[in-house]
Amino acid sequence: MTSNTRLLVARILALIAVVAITVFIFSIRDKASELAVYGYPGIFLIAFLAYATVLLPAPGIAIVFAMGSVFNPFWVGVVAGAGGALGELSGYMAGFSGQAVIERAKIYDRMVQWVTKYGVLAVILLSAIPNPFFDLTGIAAGALKMRPLKFLLAAWVGVTIKMLIFSWAGASALPWLLE
Repeated sequence: MTSNTRLLVARILALIAVVAITVFIFSIRDKASELAVYGYPGIFLIAFLAYATVLLPAPGIAIVFAMGSVFNPFWVGVVAGAGGALGELSGYMAGFSGQAVIERAKIYDRMVQWVTKYGVLAVILLSAIPNPFFDLTGIAAGALKMRPLKFLLAAWVGVTIKMLIFSWAGASALPWLLE
């Protein structure tokens, strides 16, 4: 098997995996909050599942916000950040697979420019702020062949920052709101 054939097979398998994961997670999205009863492993799974969808919404941040008032908010943020970063690999795999449908969007072109120009810094900043376009950043990073470990570490730093903020906000706000 030539290297081009192996690359094509890897890209096709990555695209199939991304589609399958997205469809599965979207189909169970209403049951995600039930995983929180499993503590930190449940929070990890919720974050993983929420971030593994590509371009479809899932309820990750709201659950992290709520769990911040139940568990230690620092560990909720760290665990959710790790799960979210691993989940973001689905967008990266979609880009690696050569997903061409997104390439026609102006916002995707902007993400490609930012990842090309700023690399890891763009991934960290765009994953640290709540925005619906981070999947496009992952797709751009995959399409640009950013090293997977480099992408994963940058996404972990950014998602963990975001999850820590939401977890601490939940720890501070929910007790006050429920009084």
